[in-house]
Amino acid sequence: MAEVTKSNLYTTGIPHIQDACIIIVRTEWNAAIVDELENGVRRLLADYKIKNVVTVTVPGCFEIPFGIKSYWDKHKTKKKKKPDAFIALGTVIRGDTPHFDYVCKAVTDGVVQLNLMLPVPSIFGVLTVDNQQQAEERIGGKHGHKGEEAALTALKMIAIS
Repeated sequence: MAEVTKSNLYTTGIPHIQDACIIIVRTEWNAAIVDELENGVRRLLADYKIKNVVTVTVPGCFEIPFGIKSYWDKHKTKKKKKPDAFIALGTVIRGDTPHFDYVCKAVTDGVVQLNLMLPVPSIFGVLTVDNQQQAEERIGGKHGHKGEEAALTALKMIAIS
């Protein structure tokens, strides 16, 4: 199991890119968890003086890749709104049907394809968990804050793109 204490994510290679435009694409499902993921992203970006942060809301995780691609296509030539990175935020909690497996695979594959297709990074901040407790452990609990980690990852990836 990945633990934030075994990572250098918070301590190494964090650039200061104050003029970046970061787009959060988040879901309506599991709103309480996703709200806290977004709060973590925004808190960390504010610590690094990133002011140009836009949120796009899609119904569910399956729709995240379309939301990212659609935003890119509409804004890639606009100076102030041209994205430097996308952060995908959502939470899929396992249920009694295979729906969990299909949604997790679809959103994962979609974000991978976007990373290969777009000239800017798409950061995977989607929680795929077995239950509510596991989700809560990843928004400031014993497994750190995955929203903050996604924001740090975005900053690091902008620096190499």
